[in-house]
Order: sequence, then structure tokens, then C-alpha cells
Amino acid sequence: MSKKIYLALVLHNHQPLGNFGDVYKANFDSCYEPLIGLLEKHPQIQTTLHYTGSLLDWLTANRPEFIERVRVLVERKQVEILSGGYYEPILASIPDDDKIGQIQKLTNTVEKLFGYKPQGMWLAERVWEPTLVKNIADAGMRYTIVDDTHFKQVGFEEEDLYGYFISEEQGRTLNIFATPYMMRYLIPWKPVAKTIEFLRERASEDAPLAVLGDDGEKFGGWPGTFDYIYGEGWLETFFQQIEQNSEWLQTTTLADYYASHAPKSRVYLPTASYSEMLGWALPGKLAVRYMQLERDLKEEAETNLMAADLLRFMRGSIWRNFLVKYPEINNQHKKMFYVHQKIAAMPAGTDHDVAQDDLWKGQCNETYWHGVFGGVYLPHLRTSIYEVLIRAEKLADRVRHSGAWLETHETDFDYDGKNELLVESDSQNLYFDPADGGSLFEWDFRARDYNLLNVLTRRHEAYHETLVDVVARQEQLVEEARTASPQTQATGETEKIIALEEAVNFKESGLEKLLYYDWYRRASFLDHFVQPSTELDAFYRCDYSEQGDFVNQAYTYEMQSTPDALSLSLVRDGHVMEAGTLKSVRVEKTFELAAGVADLNVTYVVTNTGDTPLNTVFGFETNYGLNSGHSDDSFYIINGQAPVDAFLNSRAETKAVRAVSLENGWFKLRVSLNFDQPATLWRFPVETVQNSEGGFERVYQSSCLLPHWNLNLEPGQTWQVGTKFVLEGLD
Repeated sequence: MSKKIYLALVLHNHQPLGNFGDVYKANFDSCYEPLIGLLEKHPQIQTTLHYTGSLLDWLTANRPEFIERVRVLVERKQVEILSGGYYEPILASIPDDDKIGQIQKLTNTVEKLFGYKPQGMWLAERVWEPTLVKNIADAGMRYTIVDDTHFKQVGFEEEDLYGYFISEEQGRTLNIFATPYMMRYLIPWKPVAKTIEFLRERASEDAPLAVLGDDGEKFGGWPGTFDYIYGEGWLETFFQQIEQNSEWLQTTTLADYYASHAPKSRVYLPTASYSEMLGWALPGKLAVRYMQLERDLKEEAETNLMAADLLRFMRGSIWRNFLVKYPEINNQHKKMFYVHQKIAAMPAGTDHDVAQDDLWKGQCNETYWHGVFGGVYLPHLRTSIYEVLIRAEKLADRVRHSGAWLETHETDFDYDGKNELLVESDSQNLYFDPADGGSLFEWDFRARDYNLLNVLTRRHEAYHETLVDVVARQEQLVEEARTASPQTQATGETEKIIALEEAVNFKESGLEKLLYYDWYRRASFLDHFVQPSTELDAFYRCDYSEQGDFVNQAYTYEMQSTPDALSLSLVRDGHVMEAGTLKSVRVEKTFELAAGVADLNVTYVVTNTGDTPLNTVFGFETNYGLNSGHSDDSFYIINGQAPVDAFLNSRAETKAVRAVSLENGWFKLRVSLNFDQPATLWRFPVETVQNSEGGFERVYQSSCLLPHWNLNLEPGQTWQVGTKFVLEGLD
């Protein structure tokens, strides 16, 4: 019997909820359509394709002729279409009934669009937990795909993975295909001949299966890949080489291979994802060490068996650790779960179905983790998640309430063992955390389905080390060029070395100077005591001396509410360090709001509870995640007029402020603050530095306001200020 090998090309095409329309169009033009064009040209090449529900929705609305072209390929059995979670959730992170519901929704949509009922599914980010076997099987799926990382952690060798395996949970079974690392490493990054050679070496009389399971956007959508894949003809050459070697190399779909071959063995896989994800989930500094060690071991593994063994047994964290690493992700996740509970209590009907679909949209995975780019750092994607969750919540609340209403809940919202205070009304939701500075961490303006506190804290990320190292290296090379002899300068050798760094791109210079890190979460109503000499720039950099112990410490609380109104007081007896002396200070902040209006009255009372005078500066911080940091339709108005630099990403100090408002024209909303005592106002943007497909960039996360006042209090003396907040929708 001659040697043979099957090749399954499994491409996952996806766009997250809330992505810009031009991104959908660009990827359609650069990878989705060209791939189908090549498949039409090469009918012998079989593929397995996956399209997420959000992408299918866009294609159906904007490129219906493309759907018909794919349908033709499916009908002639050249293409298999996979199912999966409709809005591409991290399946392990959502309730079981949503797991099954999302898979069945995509299965039904695929059957309707392409006339084919999927047997298998794509697992988002290959985040696997053993209990998923039952959930996926209960949704009607027979197989899925994961990375070789999962298999190697339980003892499989690379050569064992050319086929598929069967697993079970509570008597339910699921078949699992593995994607060997080398397949993703070779295709499409290496010359076609190397891939053909690799496959030839693995061909045998048993006719094994090699699976490539990877992003479809890799084939033309990633920066620089279109010219390589299609302009230089890599993919067509690959297809031609497969056709020319058809006597031993044959493409197949997962469905066809599954129908004609038995599983290789039983397997029980651990909680895992691809190796990079496991590293990203580690805390920042540890992630740097992990990635450095992994890189060093990979370089050494080719010649050192011990390094290869160490690399094999390395593993980072798990996906769920993102809920610890980023409280903002946990907040969003628990909001999703909270809304799920509300929808579960709704009666069956149209409103329930609409709310449930919005909930499922809110489970889209992109902002529930972060790797080398994108993810939770993209405000427009987080905004879209909150928009659909708030919209779903409003439908659920309509079942229990009519007209103007207000209710409160004391519950452990974020599952940290301490209660949060949830204040909900027909107009706004306010979520307070007494244990963390008595802060407000979510503020939903329901008229615009908008969370004003959709804000990300500035944190150290592993790739910041790369940014700093590359900039330092570039500066060193520039200096070497400056001091080199004329002969060396003439050769241009230094310029060539600098060009080697172009693999790391920067969307603007000086980003390494913007790597500021916050020691507390960027929420609202955070109470600061600072030295009178503290300047705005130091506070902006979070590089100043906090004199009080209030910002992230616990407050007690007392709440009085009726169906129409609420008064919530949060109190802390703490200390302020003044001139080397620790002084006793009480801060009491009282929040008052009513049903039917999106107003909030906040009164601060500061009392010197010590026995010596207190001379300090007090201010309370609020943050507003308004997305448009530098847009003509989004700006500040201070004391009735626009400042010289009115953009929401401006940084300035203004004295004698009685009123300030922030306006966003895209989302058509305005937030206004009115103080009953004139304040000195600091305003500045909270901006993060992140990696992206196009290079390192700064991202506007929020506008931070710190109104503050000089306090000179005798023992027992109090000071107070009242602030009225008004949320408005704009026409």
C-alpha cells in the first residue's frame, strides 16, 4: 500500500460585535472574497470554513451574492461549514443554556443560508474545559478542534496528533481534532515547498490527517499578508502543489474524514488554550518572564533535549485568570451574568427572544481577554458590549416595572466575597463598591444604553518591555551613526541595522514616554487628599504622593430608599498625612437620586476629627469613558463656554469652576456637573499604550476630572460641597 496523507484546511473567519464597517469591508476585499475566488478556480481543493454569526449578518446584509457563491461550493461538497457560538463567545465563560442556544442558532443559520447542517463547530480561542464535552454534544455537535497544546499537556507527542480522538463527559461523547503547531508555523509563513516536504514526511500507509485550524484573516487580512498571499501567489501556488501531488496528498473536509475514519483513541483534555493565550493570562511582570523563558527554550530546543522537555511541560495560566487580571473584564462578565439572570425570569415571547439575542451579542469574546493587541483595550468594542447588555436589561426590567421606578440591591455582584450596592431605576444604573473607596464603578445612562464608566485602568503589559527595548536600541543605533566615521556613515550600515527594527511599528513617536501605570482602579467618586504643592502633570502621571487612605479603602454605608427616591451615604474614618503627622479625618459622601430622571446629587462632608488643625487639598475624581477623545463633535464646556483646547483628551487646569460638561456628539449624550462652591478643576485623558495589528498606539480610555479645594480645618470643623450631575440625551 502506498503512503498517503489527508490535509484539512480549516479557516475561521470572524469579526467582533461593534467592529467598524470599513474593517468588515477591508477584510472581505482582502481575504474572504479572494479565498472563495481561488476555491472556485481550484475545484479539487476542499476546505472547512467557519463564519461567525456577526460576520454572516454583515455578509447577508452587504454581500448577499457572496453567500450564494459559498452555497454553490457547499452543494458540490468542496466546502464544509462549521457551527459554533453565534457571536463567538468564550464558551466556557457563559451559562450552559446560552452555550447550547448560541451553537444551535448558528447551526440553524448555516443550514438556512447554505443548505447544510453542520456536524462540527469552531471553539473560540480554543479555550477548552473538560465539561464542554457534554455542552457541545447536547447542542448537536459531533466534533470540534483544539490546539496541540491541549494534547501535549496530557502526554501526546506531535506525531500522535494526525487524526482525531474521542472524549466523554457524563456519558456524552465528542470527537476532537488537533492542530499541530508546525501546521500553523508553516502555513502560510514558509515557502510552499517546505509545507509540501513536511506533509510528505508524515504520509504513511495509514493515511493520517494533518489539520490546519487557523484564522482566515491570516490569509490576506493581516497587515502585509494580502500582497504575499495573493499578489505574490503563495496560496495559489500551494493549491497547485497539492493538485500536482494528488497521488499521495489529498485535501478533505473534517466531515468527510470523520465519516470514513475511526477515532485514534480516547482522550481527556485539561483546561487549556493555545500556548500564547496561557501566557497572556498571567499577571504582567510574570507574563514577561514566562514569554522570555518560552522564547529562550524554543531557540535552544532544536539542539537541547532538556530544553525541549522543559518547553513541553511549561504552561501559563488559564483564560479565567483574565477575570482576576482585569477587574474591568470581570465587571463586564458579571454584568452579562446578571442580565442573563434577569432574562431567565422573563416569560416566553418576542421580548424574551430579542433580549436573549442581545445578551448573546454581549458574550462576544473579543473584550473578555487581552493578548498582544486589541481585546479589552478597545473602547468601541467594550461600548458595543455594554450597549447590547443594557438594552437587554431594559427589556427584562419592563416585565417587572412600568413608568418611573427605582430599586436597590445589596449583593456580591463581582463574586469577591464582599457586597456591592446596585441602584437601578428607569433612567440610570449606579453600581457602588463600598470596599474599594466607596467608588462608583458602573454608571449606565439607560436612555442611550451607555455605560459612562466603561473605563480601563493603565497597567503594565508584557509588550511594553518590547516597546522600551526597541526604542532604546534605536536610540543607541542613532548615536552610533552620529559618532561613526565618515566612511562608516557613507556605507549606510547603521541605517540598515535600524531598518531591521521596522518589524516593530509605532503609530507615533514618544509612546515609551506615555507608559504611566495607575495604582488604583479608574472608577468615580474616588477621594483624594494631596499636598498643596502637587501639580496637574504629576497627578496625570499617577506619580504623586497621596496623603490620605481613602482612594481604595473600605467605606461603611447606610441606605434609605423608597420606590421613588434613594439616599445613600458612604463614610470612612481615615487619616491624612500632613507634614509628617498622621491626622484623623472623616469623609462622608451622600448620593441622592429619584425615579424618572437621570440626575444625581452628591454632597461631600469632610470633618477634621483630630485634635490639631488640618491644612490639605481635597478633591474627588470622576472618569467618563466617552470614546471620542479628539473629535470635533465631542468637547468640554466650562463655565458656559468652550476652553481654548476643548477636546475630551485635553489636559489643563482651570480655576473658579462652577460648571463643567462633557459632550459626545456620536452617542448624543452630555454629562454636566455643577458645584455649589467654585473649584480648581484638573482635566486630563486616561490613555493606554497598546500593541495593535498596525503597531504600537495610544488609545483614549476616558476623561478624568478632579475638582479640588484647599481645606483649612480646625479640630472638629467640617467643610462640605454639593455637586449636581445631570445626564442628557441630545437630539
